[in-house]
Amino acid sequence: METFVDVLAKKRQLVWQTIKPYLDHPLNLPRYMAIDPRYRDEVAFHWQMVREYPQRQGKYVRPTLLLLTAEAMGFPLAKALKTAAAMQVSEDWLLIHDDVEDDSLQRRGKPALHRIYGRNLAFNAGDGLHFLMWAILVDNVKFLGFKKGLAIMDEFVQMLTRTCLGQTVEIRWTEENRWDLGDEDYFFIVDGKTVYYTIAGPMRLGAILAGANAAQLQALYEFGRPLGRCFQIRDDLLDLTSDFAGLKKQQGNDIYEGKRTLMLFHLWRTIKGSEKKRLAAIMSKPRTEKTAAEVAWVIKMMEKWGSLEYGEQVARRLAEEAREIFRRKLGFLKKQPARRHLEMAIDFILERKY
Repeated sequence: METFVDVLAKKRQLVWQTIKPYLDHPLNLPRYMAIDPRYRDEVAFHWQMVREYPQRQGKYVRPTLLLLTAEAMGFPLAKALKTAAAMQVSEDWLLIHDDVEDDSLQRRGKPALHRIYGRNLAFNAGDGLHFLMWAILVDNVKFLGFKKGLAIMDEFVQMLTRTCLGQTVEIRWTEENRWDLGDEDYFFIVDGKTVYYTIAGPMRLGAILAGANAAQLQALYEFGRPLGRCFQIRDDLLDLTSDFAGLKKQQGNDIYEGKRTLMLFHLWRTIKGSEKKRLAAIMSKPRTEKTAAEVAWVIKMMEKWGSLEYGEQVARRLAEEAREIFRRKLGFLKKQPARRHLEMAIDFILERKY
């Protein structure tokens, strides 16, 4: 029986074959800008770093949702692949920057890029991928035509701008060690970083390719909001309870980094007395000063005070809300098997183990 993991694998292969030529032959400079052969080692080193994250290949949820939405509206798969490739490359460069900002240890089962090359070179490699994303989108304009190609680029600008805002707020509130916050503040961050970027944005891009109207694009955002929130809560729960199917060594990264999550806000609201004081003391420490025992204690408190259960309940409620919107408002996603695969994505996002 086909699963959504099978769907992801098939789409990943198609999108990767679209991305790979841009990584294999990245320099298309005019003759007067040709690089002297004596600098070939420097050029090779640069592209070695730029290729690292794309070659590790993530789940490809975002480009898969994009392709399935386009297909469900009758748009040819082959004509959507460049847009999907740009979507995936955007994730790769954002992850490089995120890992530097969070001082992460690993990405996709290997050391984070800045752990290999240092912060400055890693940031620059992320910039290199950022430019590659726009190169794909420029080619996409030539491929799709000016009007549709420009509409795709405009959606990228909106999506990435809102994502960047969400990252700013999360970093600021973490650095300020804010505790006067609650679930709605958490969702304010998530609505940019995950709702738009991970679910609604990719699906809207697929729909724009297929000629969607404003009402259909609005409905896709309404669907993406609860499902994107569910996605992020599951991600945060996995960080606390899982090794991401063997891809992550350190449990509780969000606690090390001091990130404000739904479970942490719930714990702060419910924990009492000396335990609350200890929680505040641990969370006020920078990443390098927190011990594994302290992080394990915070997770234990989340179990004791029902914070993990609370996150699970909210995630399930949001998935059901998304399922209801899908059935009630997204009837324009008609073509099979793409529609069935999109509905399968709801369960995958809710139940995933990595």
